[in-house]
Amino acid sequence: MATKRKPPTLQQKKEEVNKKAIFWSGLSLLLLILLIVVLIIFNS
Repeated sequence: MATKRKPPTLQQKKEEVNKKAIFWSGLSLLLLILLIVVLIIFNS
């Protein structure tokens, strides 16, 4: 049973990846909104 436990280092790495994923998705969403706003301004 004890061998099935995951080491804490693996969990830490997973959290790091999640933080990076949240950062990149947020950044891309912000860029997308910016692009739409710029297009609306140029079209009107």
